[in-house]
Amino acid sequence: MRYELLGPLQVSDGVGNFFLSAPKMEMTLATLLIGAGRVTTKEQLVAELWGARPPRRASAALHVYLSQLRKFLATAGDRDGRAILTKPSGYVLNLEDAGYDVADFQELIRAGRAHQGAGCHEAALESFELALLLVRGTVLDGMAEGPALCAFAAWVEAEQLDCLELSVESRTALGRHREVISLLDGLISQYPLRESFYRQLMLVLYRSERQAEALRVYRRAQQVLRTELGLEPCRSLRRLHQAILTSDRVLDLPMAS
Repeated sequence: MRYELLGPLQVSDGVGNFFLSAPKMEMTLATLLIGAGRVTTKEQLVAELWGARPPRRASAALHVYLSQLRKFLATAGDRDGRAILTKPSGYVLNLEDAGYDVADFQELIRAGRAHQGAGCHEAALESFELALLLVRGTVLDGMAEGPALCAFAAWVEAEQLDCLELSVESRTALGRHREVISLLDGLISQYPLRESFYRQLMLVLYRSERQAEALRVYRRAQQVLRTELGLEPCRSLRRLHQAILTSDRVLDLPMAS
């Protein structure tokens, strides 16, 4: 079995994919998944499903959802019925030998960082790209409403953006400037408030002897941030802008090959 939560929730038995059609059951399984291996209390599940206003028979409804989930997982490959264990205070999703895309995502990013720290940028880039491929869309198709699921969805987006930044760093270190410029143009259009993408684009343009374009990127960032947030660019972006204006030699440091 394999669980995939980095996008629409699905479970695979190695042959086909299985999906839940009932949103409450989907949120129940997702909540158990983000706490896999630990007890998720009944109170936590109720909070995820109904917030501060649960129905009068919330416990009975939850019992039905768990019963139906066990049947669903049996169809998806949990033949011995050990995927969801009942504990005195709640339930535990037992992964055992099951695959889990979130665990794979975390491990690939850890490996990429380790490779990058060792200067092995080809291997780092491969790990980052594999991690990014695991993200199939927004968690639960954007239907997450409870505190734990919303926090998890925000974490996934933050990790995805960090991974994109790291992949750009490795591409830049490998001298793939034209590819990096094209990639960053797209990322800035998609995430216009992410200042680090402007910084990366300014630096690679400057090092590609395109100083005027690098300065235009700063003005673009400044305009967007003022319009959208009423803020000036962060200190590191302002320092980079000044360094580019003065052709500071520190920007000419050779990049790793």
